[in-house]
Amino acid sequence: MWLLLPGFYLENLTQSIQMSIPTELKYTKDHEWMKMEGEVAVVGITDFAQGELGDIVYIEVNTVGETVKAGEVFGTVEAVKTTSDLFMPVDGEVLEFNRDLDKHPDWVNSEPYGKGWIVKVRVASGQADLLSSAEYGALIGK
Repeated sequence: MWLLLPGFYLENLTQSIQMSIPTELKYTKDHEWMKMEGEVAVVGITDFAQGELGDIVYIEVNTVGETVKAGEVFGTVEAVKTTSDLFMPVDGEVLEFNRDLDKHPDWVNSEPYGKGWIVKVRVASGQADLLSSAEYGALIGK
């Protein structure tokens, strides 16, 4: 879509917004990211995913203390207009849910790779299927 202004052509605004895809993280095809901190992985949803979902109002994770296999649902994200499942990027035990998100679910929108992390997981296995930042960028067309 193009918007015509006197003397200017502007691309669709969503194309002008720069999506963040940090190179130090690993990604899933389901739009989760993972960062290793020793044997523990910090997991959240990508900038692309939060943008597609819109304003996030609630995050539910009821798998703390459970072992979840890669690709299985470990929680849900509720946005104003939709609810989406969260998929575990690796096999592992869910150690912690980011309880700050109970009061500030909007951090998943504003800081998806920082304060908006969702869970910490003790990794058992399963990192082979994760994508690099370049591979994830290609997947989402960036």
